[in-house]
Amino acid sequence: MIRINQLKLNVGHSKRQLEQQIEQCLRIQPGTYEYEIVKQSMDCRPKHPLKLVYSVDVMLPSKELEQSILKKNNNNNVMSTKRAKYEPVLKHKVSLKERPVVVGTGPAGLFCGYVLALNGYRPILLERGQNVKQRSRDVEAYWNKETALKPDSNVQFGEGGAGTFSDGKLNTVVKDKYGRQRFILNTFVECGAPEDILYLARPHIGTDYLKKVVTSLRNRIEQLGGEVRFGSKVENLVISEKESGIPRVQAVILQNGERISASRVVLAIGHSARDTFQMLFDNQLQMEQKPFAVGVRMEHPRELIDALQYKEHYKSVQLPTANYKMTHQASNGRSVFTFCMCPGGYVVNASSEIGGMVVNGMSDYDRMADNSNSAIVASVTPADYEGNHPLAGVEFQRKLERAAFAAGGGEIPLQLFGDFCQGRVSKELGMVHPCEKGGYQFADVSGCLPESISSAIIEAVLTWNRKMPGYAREDALVTGVESRTSSPVKILRDEGFESNIKGLFPCGEGAGYAGGIMSAAIDGCKVAEAIMKEQKGE
Repeated sequence: MIRINQLKLNVGHSKRQLEQQIEQCLRIQPGTYEYEIVKQSMDCRPKHPLKLVYSVDVMLPSKELEQSILKKNNNNNVMSTKRAKYEPVLKHKVSLKERPVVVGTGPAGLFCGYVLALNGYRPILLERGQNVKQRSRDVEAYWNKETALKPDSNVQFGEGGAGTFSDGKLNTVVKDKYGRQRFILNTFVECGAPEDILYLARPHIGTDYLKKVVTSLRNRIEQLGGEVRFGSKVENLVISEKESGIPRVQAVILQNGERISASRVVLAIGHSARDTFQMLFDNQLQMEQKPFAVGVRMEHPRELIDALQYKEHYKSVQLPTANYKMTHQASNGRSVFTFCMCPGGYVVNASSEIGGMVVNGMSDYDRMADNSNSAIVASVTPADYEGNHPLAGVEFQRKLERAAFAAGGGEIPLQLFGDFCQGRVSKELGMVHPCEKGGYQFADVSGCLPESISSAIIEAVLTWNRKMPGYAREDALVTGVESRTSSPVKILRDEGFESNIKGLFPCGEGAGYAGGIMSAAIDGCKVAEAIMKEQKGE
């Protein structure tokens, strides 16, 4: 297989024009090859022609022809390549006496359960929240103030995990030479995601598609003999030391008192399962504090961000809603960065605890809401927490969330950026109008955060304004708090992905081993493999 990088074409080009570029580059005839787009990005640098940039893999009918073309070609962007193909099904299957239990149906839990199901293990997936259909009704009713917050069915908890109500970004920095990432992307497409996630440089699904995708993936698990149970919160574990003196899990106890025997339990619990963290700590599961980041959400008009990013190319041709990513090292030592940027999206009330306020970003696939928003967060470390308890980071989050809840009177606290800089409550909106889900109230968002974090965020925004003039406009909207960027806890595991309690496998973002949909799904695959390899004695 031959890979060609840096194929550049005009925006709006035809399929045939891409094929002609391939044929000219390799000097081959139409119909003598097959190809697949590996990556598509956009070159929109100022004073440069606007171009789409491709990497493609070309498959030729024989190895001899491929070698001949490579030998004659002096282009540094043309090279031989071999793509790893992930094989989720093991050739030699070993049956467990008891079905493995997966706690949580976020990306980590779903893909762990899916790989186990593909191998005939018939896993039981336990989800404290509801299926997507019921969960969506619960969330919309809460946003519309028709019902109170349901602590087990909200933006954080339910089928698909926190990612279901998000932008559905699939980019990751995880290096995976085994091809798991491609397997996951293909699975998403087979379950109804747009095909362009297979090659876009910054792929996203959108919350409207994600709802369909996670339902389809759940149906696949069930068709393979797995079982997915909603409203099934794990309240406790049964652990026994037996003769060896080594603690081992024997069963899980559900909130309704039901006991499910299990010698293999995957903890894909997500970053917001604070009561479950406490239960695991009480059962002497080894865990430690972990750094993360907290801050605010900032909204700008979508058209402003598009114009800033595309510059003279703005409106010259039809372009996707613009994205951005920025970092800053503040003078007080905190790292500040944009996180989970949602082009053409909404700021949503993502609370999961009574008396706490959390915001997150959400976009549909078309990304055509009036505003674009991003979290602007500053790093926090265990030095910011009170005490050395492994769950001290959780209490740090709670303190900020309770302050935000009080400031907004139970609604999303909102402040204009100019007022955020001065620490005063805004009185009226400017030209930017909120794209919110869940209602808002003018409040002092800056006062919900430690001063060192608020000042670092202000410094970062003013610095970024030099690169993106207008980014620091006084009527840009600031909402808070963004406190669930990642888990504040790391549950320790060994090289076999097992905790100090045998049979317990910490997995995904909540356990501290992932940072988004893709990395969590990859970790879910790895844990499933570890369970199966353990059964084979490898």
